[in-house]
Amino acid sequence: MKALRRSQTSSSTSISSPSSSSSPSSSSSWIHLRSVLLVVASSSSTSSYSSSSDRSHLKSPWSRRKRKTPLSPLQWRSLFTPDGKLRDGGSKFLKKVRSAGIDPSLRAEVWPFLLGVYDLNSSKEERETLRSKKRKEYEKLRRRCQKLLKVGKESNNGDSPCFNQETDSPYSDTVSARESVSSVEKIQYLEGDSCSRCNNNTDSDSSVSDSSDDIGLKNTFLFIEFQEDEHYPCNSNEDFSTWQRIIRLDAIRANEDGITYSPERANVSPESANVAAETVGLKDYNHLEPRRIFQAARLTAILEAYALYDGEIGYCQGMSDLLSPIIGVIEDDHDAFWCFVGFMRKARHNYRLDEVGIRRQLNIVSTIIKRKDSHLYKHLEKLEAEDCFFVYRMVLVLFRRELTFEQTICLWEVMWADQAAIRAGIGESAWSRIRQRAPPTDDLLLYAIAASVLQRRKQIIERYMSMDEIIRECNSMAGHLDVWKLLDDAHDLVVTLHDKIEEDMTNGLCK
Repeated sequence: MKALRRSQTSSSTSISSPSSSSSPSSSSSWIHLRSVLLVVASSSSTSSYSSSSDRSHLKSPWSRRKRKTPLSPLQWRSLFTPDGKLRDGGSKFLKKVRSAGIDPSLRAEVWPFLLGVYDLNSSKEERETLRSKKRKEYEKLRRRCQKLLKVGKESNNGDSPCFNQETDSPYSDTVSARESVSSVEKIQYLEGDSCSRCNNNTDSDSSVSDSSDDIGLKNTFLFIEFQEDEHYPCNSNEDFSTWQRIIRLDAIRANEDGITYSPERANVSPESANVAAETVGLKDYNHLEPRRIFQAARLTAILEAYALYDGEIGYCQGMSDLLSPIIGVIEDDHDAFWCFVGFMRKARHNYRLDEVGIRRQLNIVSTIIKRKDSHLYKHLEKLEAEDCFFVYRMVLVLFRRELTFEQTICLWEVMWADQAAIRAGIGESAWSRIRQRAPPTDDLLLYAIAASVLQRRKQIIERYMSMDEIIRECNSMAGHLDVWKLLDDAHDLVVTLHDKIEEDMTNGLCK
């Protein structure tokens, strides 16, 4: 893509490449670009979430017609048969979520259905049996995590393998840690950006963590006794210790916008928070409030378990952004873990080393803009920005950095409803009277991203003459988007372009 070959930018903070004689692979280039484009816990991103996220402050979800009320507890109960099965295969349920969202009091109960933890046709008894089984699987993963930590501790005198303690800051060496791909040509280094693929990063000695082997707690995520006969596959102890180090750094740096969602978690005692932190081996957390310490411990436990569960992907920075809203809503860690697994079933492709998933999605956003607004697209071509790399962050963390906590949840719920409908095989005819005949799509997020760009077409065309300026415009969206207007425009694009985009994908125009 042209953006990857850009030789210079107007930013004074550009990153220089070494000799141009080396020729990096396209995959390596994209890995490097991820490392400099994803904002990690910068003060600017945190502040964008500090405003009130009360649903009453949001505008009508479908801005061109009367606001519908979200799925209520009474409506939710009425959707089930006496044996606990959703009526109509869940079609009515998904329509309601898609058009109006979910009452906050129901989210922890409803999300496992949306994320595929529970089958839409399952009975109450089947779900209870499955939940018990899934809890045991999660506990097995946590035992394996503890065992790997114990092995690493014993073989390295208390330090996990691969821990590099030479750097002074977790943000200090993003580029030097990427020497293998450092021949990528200059690109803009966004303020506050620092991210890397976990396998090759180096960070401060604050990341060095020990497992806590002698603290017994009942909570699943905190400590589970070892069982030597259990085994869960992992690429290597070295990989896991590296993932663990990055997970703990990200957990400590995570913003707290979702903590207040649950009063119980917001009021956690200092004693409970410290025990939780010690059990998962957190370090340098004394500057945090108890509620943030407790959140960091939960993030660490679940993300470590996921790194073992999906050894191909492991852990990448950005995943903590996707998990934090889930643990803000769901109290039990084993339930939160399986919801995260369901979420990552599609989102995991964003974190592949070969970047195939990201490229495909950026191509789709580009195609949507080209089909909808040829004038804007020609301007992007003029700036060598038609690859839409400027929306990379939106794709990677699914609008998490551009929306408030409550807005993020609202967008994701509608997106999950679409994906659940596709998994359940609910045909387009079932949607003929809702959302202006927009069919469900696996790529609703991409239509929303394209809509956010199209909403700013005037200033992009009239004011911006470089890729850098468009990137800054996209970053400035944080805290200023109307999520319901965004969804409305996204569904309008689905109505007019869905079939054409599907045709383009079939013909190989969106790879």
